[in-house]
Amino acid sequence: MKDYLTLANELIWQRQTSFFTAAFLAAFYFDPVSIFACYGIVVLTEILDQILGARAKAWDGKDPVLGRKLLTAIAINTAVSALAISVFIANIAVQQTTGGQFTSLFFLFSASLFAAMHNSQMISILILRLSIYGITFLFIAFLEVVRYAPPITSPIWLQFFTIVFVLFFIGDISAKFYRGYQERLKQMKLMEEEHNRTKAALEVKSQFLSTVSHELRTPLTSIIGSLELVNNGVLGDIPQNFKPVIEIATKNSRRLANLIDDLLDLQKIEAGEIRFNLQPICANDLAREAVDSISGYASMLGISLEMQSCKDECYIMGDQKRLIQVMNNLLSNALKFSKENGAVKVRVENVASRVRISVEDKGTGIPENAEERVFGKFSQIDSSDVRKVGGTGLGLNITKQIVEHHDARIGYVSALGVGSTFYVEFDRLEDADDTDGISGNVSEVA
Repeated sequence: MKDYLTLANELIWQRQTSFFTAAFLAAFYFDPVSIFACYGIVVLTEILDQILGARAKAWDGKDPVLGRKLLTAIAINTAVSALAISVFIANIAVQQTTGGQFTSLFFLFSASLFAAMHNSQMISILILRLSIYGITFLFIAFLEVVRYAPPITSPIWLQFFTIVFVLFFIGDISAKFYRGYQERLKQMKLMEEEHNRTKAALEVKSQFLSTVSHELRTPLTSIIGSLELVNNGVLGDIPQNFKPVIEIATKNSRRLANLIDDLLDLQKIEAGEIRFNLQPICANDLAREAVDSISGYASMLGISLEMQSCKDECYIMGDQKRLIQVMNNLLSNALKFSKENGAVKVRVENVASRVRISVEDKGTGIPENAEERVFGKFSQIDSSDVRKVGGTGLGLNITKQIVEHHDARIGYVSALGVGSTFYVEFDRLEDADDTDGISGNVSEVA
């Protein structure tokens, strides 16, 4: 019922344009007084439809008494509207004494087809309207037969049988539109049920990941701490043949800790539990801090870090902590995939109205059309059992989500055997001095 009235209100100008055009055309050739009198009644029913639409919008669908009143009002207004349109068309048919009834029949066919297409939400109302139109069709058909009493071979009888055929056609097409509407309703219901099941499954998954990750973090922290004590000789000297085993255990424990941290970050982002403290940030300072924080790891791998700062003002709005996480992910990936004695270059530059921070390496490169794997969850470009570098497969996915929550963009250009350049682009703050009032703004992940 609500769908019916909502659609009726949406199509009011389309209907009124058709009605007014038909009335203006008919008034030019026939009696304008009777034509516009019938048109006035049609306009009145349109106003009543608007009132009914407002009442239906306020109805929550739970009060059956109000629902029955609305249905009765819709039925009465439909009958009045269909009668007004039928009288309008029959008036034309009566006044047209020569040239057949093409004009009146065409107007009536158009009204019937419009009803079949747009009134299929309520089958009883559709049948009511089409029944009144059907009676008008028969009236026009018999009008010519009664007026001229022609023999069966006359074209007038051909028109009569054609009208009967048209009635069957309108009935058939109305049934098709009704079945199509019912099928769409079923599909929408199935989609809604599937959406609810998916939503429930995601909530269970998020709760499971959160619980398991938190439960694993505490004992794992103790294990890592104990292994560090052993490695550092705090508990005394350990035999040489034990050291490789302890180092492997320490390395894998840290890797597991990183996986847990990434899972917790991913769960928080997807659950909308991360809050971003947006403040004006100098992109040069951001990049320099990230480079300094990872320089020790780069030295251990034998890779040099180079930085090219932006010479102009390059302030952006962002969460310092989260953007450092973004830069660390990009830098650690570049270092892991670079060759020994290679170099990773960090560049900050203004590109039109945006600030771009890029991380360039001369590593193995990325195949074409691999963007979904690059930024996907638990996926890596080198996913074989013998890949050179480890990782959780979540870093770039988390990075992409953090960047997008800054209304920024992340992408890359790469070629196999040549290297890759990952970049992040932010809107540039034109005047950093005017951002004092913005500083400290907190944005919650939706």
